[in-house]
Amino acid sequence: MTPPPNNDKPMEKVLYEVKKIIVGQDILLERLIIALLARGHILVEGVPGLAKTMAIKTLASAIGGQFQRIQFTPDLVPADLVGTRIYNQKTGEFNTSFGPVFTNLLLADEINRAPAKVQSALLEVMQERQVTIGRESHKVPTPFLVLATQNPIESEGTYPLPEAQVDRFMLKVLVGYPTPTEEFVIVERMTGALQAIQRVIDTEQLLALQQEADGVYVDPALMEYAVKLVTATRQPQLVGQADLKPFITYGASPRASINLILAARALAFVRGRPYALPQDVRDLALDVMRHRLVLSYEALADNVTPDELITRLVNAVPVPEVPLHERQRVRAF
Repeated sequence: MTPPPNNDKPMEKVLYEVKKIIVGQDILLERLIIALLARGHILVEGVPGLAKTMAIKTLASAIGGQFQRIQFTPDLVPADLVGTRIYNQKTGEFNTSFGPVFTNLLLADEINRAPAKVQSALLEVMQERQVTIGRESHKVPTPFLVLATQNPIESEGTYPLPEAQVDRFMLKVLVGYPTPTEEFVIVERMTGALQAIQRVIDTEQLLALQQEADGVYVDPALMEYAVKLVTATRQPQLVGQADLKPFITYGASPRASINLILAARALAFVRGRPYALPQDVRDLALDVMRHRLVLSYEALADNVTPDELITRLVNAVPVPEVPLHERQRVRAF
């Protein structure tokens, strides 16, 4: 039995509630919390039936936020997402009808089943937290998080996500099958009466936690380390990995450097530290960069994955030896 959470750590209480329903998936749940604290979005890739939808729906219940789900299909149009203007014959005026993106947690299910025109409708709301309908812009509620899922085993009837769309996701998480023990617990839990999820925090408290996470100290040496990791994906020869150059057509964008620091800061906060460490950056390097690499045909032909390339590059970049905790202690006085 999982021990009760510490009342002084609200995010522990949130995870405790979510784990009443979700078995395993620790990486996914931790990344969801990181995205909430860092105001990012997540792209989740996994085969059907791995509780991707249930995880975010349960999380929404635990934080008391609004939840909307959009099932992406080839016949979807942008107005189905953001909304449209409707003519009212009685008043002779146009009224704005808001779409499902006006929520706190938005699940874009099987996002790669809709054409690029529909996918691009999410670009503005993901980056600027607003939607333009007609000539007016409307802010979406805060906090706002997009969780998009895609199925890796079905290619028929799918549309690859444009690079500009993929780049706006802070993290890409790969969800695997549960262990036999976890699957037994899943079957046992899902065939019985599910526990009720209690709301342990509200959106106002979450906004306050986001501000606390913003206060986590990040040493300049750690920012330099993040930049070196991202630069290595563009110029692997700089870290002695010239043999990887033929496999990478385009490296990660500057958004990767930014998101490495934002996510590492949130992870340090989750781990109970007022300062970030190089290990926080290393632990998130795959999730932040795997979807930002554009591989060459040679890499695809040789079945080389982004994770393999990034792992080699991360191991090749020297870890900064700056005593970050000492720097934080000095800064506090």
